[in-house]
Amino acid sequence: MKRVGFLLKVKPDKIEEYKKHHENVWQEMLDALRRTGWHNYSLFLRDDGLLFGYFEAEESFQKSLEGMSRQEVNKRWQDFMAPYFENLGGAHADRNMQELVEVFHLD
Repeated sequence: MKRVGFLLKVKPDKIEEYKKHHENVWQEMLDALRRTGWHNYSLFLRDDGLLFGYFEAEESFQKSLEGMSRQEVNKRWQDFMAPYFENLGGAHADRNMQELVEVFHLD
């Protein structure tokens, strides 16, 4: 397993709505994430909208993203969530996730 971290930015005026939507993520989306190798997936949100995501990938961040890109539900979820993020340049959030470099791990 590969540990993956990434950052995104939620618009400050959309934070509460964003959190509400993540209380009830569509079952289809959860199933697709599991099917494409996203394990121990967590999102952490700071008060200013900075979002840190973490998951464990079966192979790599890129393979996990590629797997989700082939899931029809992912396109619907990304379309639905796009208005909540800053600086996407018209793209979906999953096309703007930049993998962070792991510099330390304590097991």
